[in-house]
Amino acid sequence: MDEAALIKAAQRGDAHAFNALVLAHQSQAYNVACRIMGDAASASDATQEAFLSAYTSIKSFRGGSFKSWILRTVTNACFDALRYRKRRPATSLDGLGAEDDAQDGDFETFLPSADESPADAAERAELRHLIEQAALALPPDQRATFVLSDVQGMSYEEIAEIMQTSLGTVKSRLSRARAKLRDYLLSRQELLPDEFRQ
Repeated sequence: MDEAALIKAAQRGDAHAFNALVLAHQSQAYNVACRIMGDAASASDATQEAFLSAYTSIKSFRGGSFKSWILRTVTNACFDALRYRKRRPATSLDGLGAEDDAQDGDFETFLPSADESPADAAERAELRHLIEQAALALPPDQRATFVLSDVQGMSYEEIAEIMQTSLGTVKSRLSRARAKLRDYLLSRQELLPDEFRQ
């Protein structure tokens, strides 16, 4: 895929070229949105909003990393949705009476390896769930930085470009996020697997 050619075509109004760009980046965009928003429905809405915004503003793309540009659009859509949610909190009637397991699709599911015991697989699932809950308790800017760095594996430079901030701010947010995650997990040591307890 020649991404530069697709971008130029999309800037000229070629919807097929833009769709090819969406297909190339939608999985990572949704993954980031899901971890920032904390539920699949909100993540889908934010991702869709981000791609609509990207489509209407692709002519303003001036080069550089398209992935960073699209992920910045996604994180901004998530922040907008979180601000709206904070101003107008609501409880979904769909979720009433549903078990916590209904949210398993919100984050990556896992399959235990063949050499992993059922008890180890269950402990790993509990730890993953605890980390997800800890991440959702972070302020949105720290949560996004943590997701981009420690979940997506992006460099500080990429995160700074996506979040339109300095390297120092990225490092500071990540340091604070990790400290809060550590404190959250340590305050719930009884839920941690034995090797993580102090």
